[in-house]
Amino acid sequence: MGEYIGQLLVVAIGSSLVSNVVLSQFLGLCPFLGVSKKVKTAAGMGGAVIFVITLASLVAGLIYQFILEPLGVTYLKTIVFILIIAALVQFVELFLKKYMKSLYQALGVFLPLITTNCAVLGVAINNVNLGYDLLTGVVNGFATSAGFAIAIVILAGIREKMEFNDIPKPFRGMPIVLVTAGLMAIAFCGFSGLL
Repeated sequence: MGEYIGQLLVVAIGSSLVSNVVLSQFLGLCPFLGVSKKVKTAAGMGGAVIFVITLASLVAGLIYQFILEPLGVTYLKTIVFILIIAALVQFVELFLKKYMKSLYQALGVFLPLITTNCAVLGVAINNVNLGYDLLTGVVNGFATSAGFAIAIVILAGIREKMEFNDIPKPFRGMPIVLVTAGLMAIAFCGFSGLL
């Protein structure tokens, strides 16, 4: 039991920090760069991504293990996983529209883009390809999405501070954001010494 918990801890640290989905694998860059202008909005997007990826990992794992594998139709996993993700994003969108209208409006077009966020689909497919059991897959999904949330909130905080800096004209706007994201990726490489 202790060895299994240790394995889960390694998966969690590895997925969130060492192999950060945005800064190491370069998945999910569209919402990462588009929604990271304000910390509050970035935190909202991070929360939505955590919810979607964690639930998608659970539901996709259950459907793969108990329906696709026994029926011998594992080749349908990508289509099935996309449908699961789309349904979860619709649920999140309806919830935010009803209960958190300001966050819903702040996220704008980037909320439905979670459906096509390659990070969400990538986690579900990686869980299957790496042979993770259901609990390990959910831990991997949660840790990966937490890593996304950490990265987007850090970038948003830096971008808020950059508004008050005198940035050379050629670097204003997206160029300085890309340089900042690159420096963050280099900094996150330091976590590879943990494992």
